Amino acid sequence: MRLSPLSLTLCAALFAAIVGIAPASAAGYPDKPVKIIVPFAPGGPTDMIGRIFAQKLSESMGQQFYVENLPGAGGNIGTATAAKAPADGYTMLMVSTGFMVNPSLYAKVSYDPIKDFTPLTLVAVSPNVLFVHPSVPATTVKELIDLVKRNPGKYSYAHAAIGSTPHLSGELLKLTFGLDLVTVPFTSAALAINSTLGGHTPIGITALPPAVANIKEGKLRGLAVMAVKRPAVLAEVPTLAEAGVSGQEADTLTGLVMPVGTSNEIIGRLHREIVRIGNLQEIKERLQTIGFIPVLNTPDEFGIRIKAEMAKWGKVVRDGKLRIE
Repeated sequence: MRLSPLSLTLCAALFAAIVGIAPASAAGYPDKPVKIIVPFAPGGPTDMIGRIFAQKLSESMGQQFYVENLPGAGGNIGTATAAKAPADGYTMLMVSTGFMVNPSLYAKVSYDPIKDFTPLTLVAVSPNVLFVHPSVPATTVKELIDLVKRNPGKYSYAHAAIGSTPHLSGELLKLTFGLDLVTVPFTSAALAINSTLGGHTPIGITALPPAVANIKEGKLRGLAVMAVKRPAVLAEVPTLAEAGVSGQEADTLTGLVMPVGTSNEIIGRLHREIVRIGNLQEIKERLQTIGFIPVLNTPDEFGIRIKAEMAKWGKVVRDGKLRIE
């Protein structure tokens, strides 16, 4: 079959568009500002890391990378917004562990962590920390467990948000040891810590960064970090395993994902640049100073971790009968 001259012209134009536009979009990337959605209010750990990397990416890639905070519904609003964004490389999403927990915790979420996003890298992790008000007559985790068992319903623990890993860490501890411990949620780690500082909720579990200063100053008694090894910033506090409680490790994860369909070329370029930035000594020190441990793994490795976290915390949500309608 012979094509008419008009058909040949149209086919040639279409071919030129396909061949010309696709490589150019990756080769010339970025040619306009890139948005990093942080689905939480400014000032929290996810926001802090987002701003550190936005600044450095802006310096090295010749375009502005900027943070846009879209808080609400435990991170679901900002995450759902990112899921609907064009897969053109100009929208990134900074995620925490709630990204993986919320699909099992909430009755309905408008995104799927696996189907709607392409992993970029797990930037850093921060172990959770278990602490008490100095008036609590327990200096070890085992003493605290015994104290709560002897006084069912008397003690309470504060955490930053429903569905956060500090919250789920407390629920896992309750399930493991059969503790009658009252759960008191707040809307930020700062508020949870203030409640424990004031003795209103004698026990607290938060991500490490916001609690470090008060523990070091003796205003709070750190009983254990929920990590495999002690972080340098709080080396004097034992891990849960060292305290005699195994299988309770819990990190607050901070990573980057992009809308599914983003080209491999753009993913690859961003990944290389983020890993380079994360390995700068000044960035390592900034992360470690605020209680984060750099990871900077591959997209495939982060994808595996996302699935593992979904399975782990999904079980805690189900076993603890935690649900947000």
